[in-house]
Amino acid sequence: MNSLRKTFDLSFYFVVGPVNTKGRDFGDVVRQAVKGGITFLQVRSKVSEGRELMALGRIAAGEISKAGKQDKIALVIDDRVDVARALMLEGVKVDGVHLGQSDIPVEAARQILGEDAIIGLSARSRDLFDYLKKFKTGIVDYFGAGPLRPSQTKPNCGMVDGVVLTRSFDEIRKLKSLSPLPVVIGGSVKAKDLPALKATGVDGFFVVSAVSEANNPFEAAKELSEIWNKS
Repeated sequence: MNSLRKTFDLSFYFVVGPVNTKGRDFGDVVRQAVKGGITFLQVRSKVSEGRELMALGRIAAGEISKAGKQDKIALVIDDRVDVARALMLEGVKVDGVHLGQSDIPVEAARQILGEDAIIGLSARSRDLFDYLKKFKTGIVDYFGAGPLRPSQTKPNCGMVDGVVLTRSFDEIRKLKSLSPLPVVIGGSVKAKDLPALKATGVDGFFVVSAVSEANNPFEAAKELSEIWNKS
């Protein structure tokens, strides 16, 4: 299996779990999103046990493989380094993990998953710009940052001392200029935001409910993909 660590595409990053599908089949939502043009997939569930999360990872990997995009669409597991490693040992095409600031240290994740794995990290909201200036490269492969605006899907995203710190387009432009790594931005991103967001120079956007809870996930993904690519 080819490693995507050096070639992954953050431009259309889709985050999904079983609680974000409006009760619809998880695999079907993933299938439609893949068909619609996503370039990166994160499986996220804060309520699933390890075995259930592994099952979701298998389903997601299977849909990517059936579409013939296993060497184009990277698949990562949110938080659970153990689940990602277990799936890798099974031979499932999982490319890595996405970690938050309070998860297992990225250095440990790299030792567990190996040099071919993709490791993403949520960029901290407090003192973000100083943090980026001091950040050492070599272990983490990209930053996830935001929110662009408060998110119903992840209401604690960007929260500091009880207040959600959103990011303006000017701040996002500065973030990208300072970041030593690729940056993907999310947090209630809408189709109308994509031209301005792309103009900041960031490497991509991430969405959850904009695709997973859309009446037609395929059409929603297709619209977002086309707008980003044409911007």
